[in-house]
Amino acid sequence: QDPKYFKSQKTGRGQLKEGWRETHQPIMCSYKLVTVKFEVWGLQTRVEQFVHKVVRDILLIGHRQAFAWVDEWYDMTMDEVREFERATQEATNKKIGIFPPAISISNISMPSSTRSAPSSAPSTPLSTDAPEFLTVPKDRPRKKSAPETLTLPDPAK
Repeated sequence: QDPKYFKSQKTGRGQLKEGWRETHQPIMCSYKLVTVKFEVWGLQTRVEQFVHKVVRDILLIGHRQAFAWVDEWYDMTMDEVREFERATQEATNKKIGIFPPAISISNISMPSSTRSAPSSAPSTPLSTDAPEFLTVPKDRPRKKSAPETLTLPDPAK
């Protein structure tokens, strides 16, 4: 699956040498918008950067595989692609199964007699809203861990 060594039999594409971006005409460009919000003071930047790096790595692997597997999908019609997706999803579900969510949030309050912690221990709120001390101040702009837009060079120039 390494583009340095792969050569397509059907399309003739492949064996991308160092500097191929400067010498080849682009065939396809893929943009992905990934938004990460982790608004916890002291950890926000690191966690958001880590998630962006992991997502980028996963997408790079996927694009490399799509390039290396071009002979398998190059001649497919859209109906064949949809059937392949359906069969793959069915095989994956059969192999790993379908799992219900492990965590659920409920607004039902429990009587204090059913709690296992002592009454002096703080209780975990059953709300998705962050506590006031963790919320981002409204008068301060948020840090950006990734650029808003990405400008690519014009291939015609």
